[in-house]
Amino acid sequence: MSIFEYNGSALVAMVGKNCFAIASDRRLGVQLQTIATDFQRIFKVHDKLYIGLSGLATDAQTLYQRLAFRHKLYQLREERDMKPETFASLVSALLYEKRFGPYFCQPVIAGLGDDDVPFICTMDCLGAKELAKDFVVSGTASESLYGACESMYKPNMEPEELFETISQALLSSVDRDCLSGWGGHVLLVTPTEVQERTLKGRMD
Repeated sequence: MSIFEYNGSALVAMVGKNCFAIASDRRLGVQLQTIATDFQRIFKVHDKLYIGLSGLATDAQTLYQRLAFRHKLYQLREERDMKPETFASLVSALLYEKRFGPYFCQPVIAGLGDDDVPFICTMDCLGAKELAKDFVVSGTASESLYGACESMYKPNMEPEELFETISQALLSSVDRDCLSGWGGHVLLVTPTEVQERTLKGRMD
């Protein structure tokens, strides 16, 4: 078993019309044993920027602490919030810095940039960025998430339709992966508000 699969995870971010959604499962396991069913994988950077960290749970928490520290320093120096593209470059540089002893995390970054244009990207544990215009996935359920998102996604969805689409994609995908699941956690971000919802899924 790969170290990335040790705790199990499922992450997906999807773009809509001037909005985006980012969702994760809630299971924390040690291989096939479930430890917790309310684990947080999506972290807030600022009101319009979120990062999801799949992979090894301890590394995810450590990496988020380092990123939050870097972002606070940026806010103090620049007196503004970081743009999503800038933050993606920061994460990439931080990961590549540790390439000989990497954080076993695969981040998913989602944010609203200038003129509320949504930005999403993912990267591997060495910081190689993969940008997308529609959706990005990460975690042990990534293969089934690709299939579900490919079939369900359509461009320029309104917030409510986007929520429905990402929720159905997540729930149908984690049912096909025994290392992730136990409900879901969805954040829907528009220029004016952030909606946070918890999904109930199969509890096994």
